[in-house]
Amino acid sequence: MIVVTGATGNVGRPLVQALAEAGKPVRAVSRGVAPVDPPSGIKHLRADLGAPETLRPALDGAEALFLHDGGAGGFGFDPRAILDVAAGAGVRQVVLLSSQGVVTRPESPSHGGIGRAIEGAVRESGLAWTILRPGGFASNAYAWAESIRAERFVAAPFGDVGLPVIDPADIAEVAAVALRKDEHAGHVYELNGPAAVTPRQQAAAIGAALGEPVRFVELSRAEAHARMAAFMPEPVVETTLAVLGEPNAAELQLSPDVERVLGRAPHSFTKWAGRNVEAFR
Repeated sequence: MIVVTGATGNVGRPLVQALAEAGKPVRAVSRGVAPVDPPSGIKHLRADLGAPETLRPALDGAEALFLHDGGAGGFGFDPRAILDVAAGAGVRQVVLLSSQGVVTRPESPSHGGIGRAIEGAVRESGLAWTILRPGGFASNAYAWAESIRAERFVAAPFGDVGLPVIDPADIAEVAAVALRKDEHAGHVYELNGPAAVTPRQQAAAIGAALGEPVRFVELSRAEAHARMAAFMPEPVVETTLAVLGEPNAAELQLSPDVERVLGRAPHSFTKWAGRNVEAFR
């Protein structure tokens, strides 16, 4: 049995699907509502990573755990308590969804500090472990869905600064392989897309998928900060803007790890946009 936390998220949903298609028994776990269209035979359980004891029913009889890092830098997340519960339930393996920021932004309390602590807990858990460190997600473009649906425009800062964003489906496929094959234990995989793509180019790719132009409006850094601060902690806002506006060499470097694990190149943002175009109609 494999337990997938964050099972209703952008990585968790395709991961549950991939494991089910591979014939693996899966339990889908999330804090919120069950997925609308779970794969046949998949049981969904509610649990809160902030309350590790709530995971016990889901972990009963499980051998492997996909552990989401808690989102937004892992605030309110006690990895050691979760891993103790998992080990006590008989789990032998954990695959952690971490962040590239652990190594590219070590000075950041959100991306570097908290992420490093979570990774450390996984390494010291006594379980076989694999750590996935993705960069920016292609699915972050869902933040533009409302403005695209209503008025066919995107507002974002740093319109011509590109990053090699990763399709969450690629992260899910790598996680599925790591959960099924022992040889990935002890490995850390850096995951990003095949090429850097700018926000302006992303808007154009969504427009092409829609068959209608999508106008791009560039926000100032201050405007972007004000918008993001409405739903992100301040340290996360500052680090995110730094990555988006002034990516360092490590954040721009293309990683070979998706292709090493999957035997194919990672999907482009254009392919992600075409597959998810209904979100923007």
